[in-house]
Amino acid sequence: MTTVTILSTGVTAADVLAVARGTAKVVLDPAATEAMATSRSIVDGIEAAGRPVYGVSTGFGALANTFVAPERRAELQHALIRSHAAGVGAPMPREVVRAMMLLRVRSLALGRSGVRPLVAEALVDLLNHDVTPWVPEHGSLGASGDLAPLAHCALVLLGEGWVLGPAGDRVPAVDVLRRAGLKPVSLAAKEGLALINGTDGMLGMLLLAVSDARHLFAIADVTAALAIEAMLGSERPFLPELHAIRPHPGQAASAANIHRLLQGSAVMDSHRDDLAHAVQDAYSMRCAPQVAGAARDTLDFVEVVAGRELLSVVDNPVVLPDGRVESTGNFHGAPLGFAADYLAIAAAEVGAIAERRVDRLLDVTRSRELPAFLSPDPGVNSGLMIAQYTAAGIVAENRRLAAPASIDSLPTSGMQEDHVSMGWAATKKLRTVLDNLTSLLAVELLAAVRGLQLRAPLTPSPAGRAALHALGGAIGEPGPDVFLAPLMEAAREVVRGPELRAAIEREIGPLG
Repeated sequence: MTTVTILSTGVTAADVLAVARGTAKVVLDPAATEAMATSRSIVDGIEAAGRPVYGVSTGFGALANTFVAPERRAELQHALIRSHAAGVGAPMPREVVRAMMLLRVRSLALGRSGVRPLVAEALVDLLNHDVTPWVPEHGSLGASGDLAPLAHCALVLLGEGWVLGPAGDRVPAVDVLRRAGLKPVSLAAKEGLALINGTDGMLGMLLLAVSDARHLFAIADVTAALAIEAMLGSERPFLPELHAIRPHPGQAASAANIHRLLQGSAVMDSHRDDLAHAVQDAYSMRCAPQVAGAARDTLDFVEVVAGRELLSVVDNPVVLPDGRVESTGNFHGAPLGFAADYLAIAAAEVGAIAERRVDRLLDVTRSRELPAFLSPDPGVNSGLMIAQYTAAGIVAENRRLAAPASIDSLPTSGMQEDHVSMGWAATKKLRTVLDNLTSLLAVELLAAVRGLQLRAPLTPSPAGRAALHALGGAIGEPGPDVFLAPLMEAAREVVRGPELRAAIEREIGPLG
């Protein structure tokens, strides 16, 4: 995708990913420009009539009843941006800030915010010139939207604040705008408020997380199948008729994946009729589809929530086509916060069950004749012992991160904003859970591949062969202990990337 067109009806999740993580250019559709101009004419009419309207002729939050004289309303908007750009901490990643900016343009382009088209065009210019505001990680409570993060973005439009430099450093915005040939914007009534009153940071992070989780949950089926194969597990619990009698769609898809991944394996053939190996596997093996499938169903729900938010007007106040300007609560991030917390719980459990399979692979009393800690010479050598320690520590961290943020409301703004969503915190920690899940699946991949190597001369499944090819060059053959961290990093890159799944699908067809 080389160009993303922002319509008067919004954008798609694919559009957001193309701008946040890719190099797509952004353009405004003429109909979107017209919709913004129409809503702006309503605001101009209100100003001319001298009617008191929140955010146009009044202060904000607890100051909503404070009248602002016409000659000071532009000053009001600039003061709003400066005062609300009050975040602290490390900068948010470039992809998050770009997603947030695109989504704010999307919201303005729906024609309910009363801003001039040039304001949206200025944000588009930042995206197209790869100017990324420095947005600190702390500041949003997810009510009135992501006020502080969006204010840090808006401040750059004014030629103030900071921009993320090429080395991750903090650069004055005025210098970057000058080099890019961009001029600061002077805001008119309502425009400052419209730039910061929305759920765009939360939604951007949720959309990125949905994409990441979709990939990781498919890879979780792969690493589970490889671990089961290496442990001489049974394929029978994954037969489709066993999942048809409990019709959760995610469970059926995960079971079908694992069953197909285990076919064509001399390792599996070696024990298929051995009752000692096939009576009943441990939960971490047998119940893999029940856990991963429930996570898939959770992800489907979250994707629906994110899709609804992509269609939503989340500004306050909103300008209606009949000329009314009405206050709303649509900026409240509860739908996104709840969804993010739910997905974090699911992703944490996908990682937790993977760690249990790793522990079983390494335990000589449970791994079905594999050597202790997957070392050909245990005792002098520790094999993957400490890789499992690392995985256990990550599981513990994910359990802490899975505690919901969205129940942790704190009142602000003189009790005007007396219930907040903490949706920014929920979506931010969800991204950490998913990054941790990447590491957990990497440890399982490493252990499973090592286990399959130790089953030689038996040849593994096509999925196992693809994994051996993808990782074998980085980890080598089983032998004396080596510096383990680079092997784990190599496994992380394989889990993160598309190549392993693509190689497997070339052999067995698309995974569900």
